[in-house]
Amino acid sequence: MRTPVSIGLIGSTGDEVMRALAPRIERLGFNALWLNDVPGGDSLAGLRAAAGVTETLGLATGVIPLDRRPATTLDLTGLPVDRVTIGIGSGRARHPLALVEDGIAALRESTGASIVVGALGPRMRRLAAEQADGVLFNWLTPEAADPAMADLRAAAGDRAARGILYVRTIVDPAARAELEQEAERYGAFPSYAANFARLGIRAIDATLDGPAGLPDYDGVVDEIVLRAITPTGSLAELEHFVETAAGWRDAV
Repeated sequence: MRTPVSIGLIGSTGDEVMRALAPRIERLGFNALWLNDVPGGDSLAGLRAAAGVTETLGLATGVIPLDRRPATTLDLTGLPVDRVTIGIGSGRARHPLALVEDGIAALRESTGASIVVGALGPRMRRLAAEQADGVLFNWLTPEAADPAMADLRAAAGDRAARGILYVRTIVDPAARAELEQEAERYGAFPSYAANFARLGIRAIDATLDGPAGLPDYDGVVDEIVLRAITPTGSLAELEHFVETAAGWRDAV
């Protein structure tokens, strides 16, 4: 597969699981490990745990909501800057563009790590293209990702701005209920519901539940993140997920 493939985990994944799983993800040749940032889970702490047991694996947050965790409060110590991507977003801020623009500026002063922005709408994507190092797309089918990438490249001009796509994925039919619940939850958010309506898709259409759909993303974006959805999130299930996903990737 030409497009680099990464693994995404929930940010509340425990350090013990992270230290056991990250070396396997690296050994299997995945591009990076992405941790989303959720209440009760610190993505940066999780990345520090992964950094200590890996040597080349990319480490990324996807994304830290700046309304909950301001950029000036983020503790980036202990993270290898050359391997790290800090993903940020506006959360539910009243003035999202200003918040993210200030956040990018603050991070530029404090770290040399790559910065990407979780962007749903065109104005946020343009801001990311002009000031950050890329965009983290979410809940897009390959058909919807293609024009989004074209817009990103046009807005970036001569700047090198990456387009990364988060795709909720299951490798075990037993996780289908969890995948459907995740899709229903996002489909109920007004901003996402409006975006799905504009695109003419359902949230579940932008997920993977088998290897057949993976080739459709190849060459569309600069990196695809397979966000692991498993029945319980156990280490054994996650190990099975990354092994199976590696097989899917290698078959493309």
